[in-house]
Amino acid sequence: MSIITISRGSFSRGKEVAEKVAQRLGYQCISREVLLDASEEHHIQEIKLLHAVKDAPSILNRFLYGREKYISYIQTALLRYVHKDNVVYHGFAGHFFIKHIRHVLKVRIIADFEDRIGIVMDRDGISRQEAIRFLKKVDEERRKWSRTLYGIDTWDPSLYDLVLHIHKITVEDAVGIICHTVGLKRFQTTPESQKEMDDAVLASEVKAALIDLKPDIETSAKNGKVIVHTKAHESQEVKLIEEMEEIAKKVPGVKEVLVDVHPLLPYGE
Repeated sequence: MSIITISRGSFSRGKEVAEKVAQRLGYQCISREVLLDASEEHHIQEIKLLHAVKDAPSILNRFLYGREKYISYIQTALLRYVHKDNVVYHGFAGHFFIKHIRHVLKVRIIADFEDRIGIVMDRDGISRQEAIRFLKKVDEERRKWSRTLYGIDTWDPSLYDLVLHIHKITVEDAVGIICHTVGLKRFQTTPESQKEMDDAVLASEVKAALIDLKPDIETSAKNGKVIVHTKAHESQEVKLIEEMEEIAKKVPGVKEVLVDVHPLLPYGE
């Protein structure tokens, strides 16, 4: 039992690889379903969630917290899906959300730029130059997004266990390599790695519950104990802690809550 995340460049045939891997292994294959679940639960239009993970932020501005909320909701929905294993997830930077879970096989699918140009030209009926401009724009937007929010470049091969280049290696070759690799002992779920997943799910659930109250929070969990890190002015601290504890304790699985508030300078200083 394992989890596979497939990061794919646009028009790299990564979606096809993901679907065929899932079919061969008998795993569930998910992507857009995560957006649908998150949008339904939090009453947000799906298009807004889509923009939250696809649009490239130019600077950290007043819209960042809105984006952080959406991404928190998507992360929670994704973790719920993969919690029980036997899942292939592709798209929307899923490897960022579960990168510390040991039984996750993280795969990157890339393709020759010339091959991608041909796919876009055929799909959209556009010229070669138009296809080149389109692909460069999409690639740059995705890199800016990951760098701004996570400080990580999705093209960095060290983020992945496998990087497969679809050219000489065919889609069927890639499927075979992934299926073989995920069968290795190091990618099998253990009681310890499942505990890591349980803790990640709980921390994410609490963050999603609290993020409307305080968007700039970080959460962690271990054995039902949840730690919430945030910043606030001293005058707000007592009330904030009370509100956060009340909300967090309502999340199923939470046994204890510790709110760690770092002080901010008084207004005007």
